[in-house]
Amino acid sequence: MTTTAATTTATAAATTAVPGDGDTGRTDEPSGATETAAPARRATRRRRALSPGKRLPASRLIGPVLFFALWAGASAAGQLDTNAIPAPWTVLSTAGRLWSDGTLSTDILTSLQRAGSGFALGLTAGVVLALTAGLSRVGEALIDGTVQLNRAIPTLGLIPLFILWLGIGETFKIAIIAIVVYIPIYLNLYSALSGIDHRFVELAEVQGLSKLRFIREIVIPGALPGFFVGLRLGVTGSWLGLVVLEQINATSGLGYLMFQAQNYGQTDVILVGLLIYGIFGLVSDSAVRLIERRVLSWRRTLNS
Repeated sequence: MTTTAATTTATAAATTAVPGDGDTGRTDEPSGATETAAPARRATRRRRALSPGKRLPASRLIGPVLFFALWAGASAAGQLDTNAIPAPWTVLSTAGRLWSDGTLSTDILTSLQRAGSGFALGLTAGVVLALTAGLSRVGEALIDGTVQLNRAIPTLGLIPLFILWLGIGETFKIAIIAIVVYIPIYLNLYSALSGIDHRFVELAEVQGLSKLRFIREIVIPGALPGFFVGLRLGVTGSWLGLVVLEQINATSGLGYLMFQAQNYGQTDVILVGLLIYGIFGLVSDSAVRLIERRVLSWRRTLNS
């Protein structure tokens, strides 16, 4: 009888114990907890699958590096006509020669001065006009229609008129760059100001905020994302306008260097100028992105 009782007790204990994850002695969880945890785990997996994932280190350099690797490989394999597209090492050698004789450094400095002056003027004009039109109905009536009209006119088509007005010196080049810059800054900043939720305005009125505090605490944080989009477009526009302007009645600058190289069939010199323009554009855009991440660090976005 003692043997039979012990056998019955062992059978009952074995029935109660349920093997777990690698632990045969752990008792099973309640069925309600299991049913609740399973959908939560599936929802977590779905949320993780929808996000872009972790940011890759130096991710924006992967594309350019891959491009130059393909260019070098095709040149080494003899798949490219060297008269049309010189090899990367030929372009680098030409850049070193132009730098050593002082030509390239002088042209780069001249181009940076033109682009910087035009960008500063366009940035100031775009911000002032957008704030005036976005915060005042009178300003909107006076400014927005005029800017939209200016946007519809091709900026480069204004070059002959500006030459007649301002001459062929540096003034007309800086003015054209400023126009190219201020339009995207104005459009994006004005759109951001117009898109601020009116409930925030009502809340500021209930709290009795002054005009200055309203601009500082509501308007500026709400408009900064749109402002940085316009700023990036303005930086790119300054380089695009500079390429064209330096080939018109100029005696120095990267565009002038490329124009002279075209006359003498120097493809390697043209590629040197294009690469420098590309590097300037990539560096300036990356700088704006870095400032944007620092200033808007409080935002939680898909790219955060």
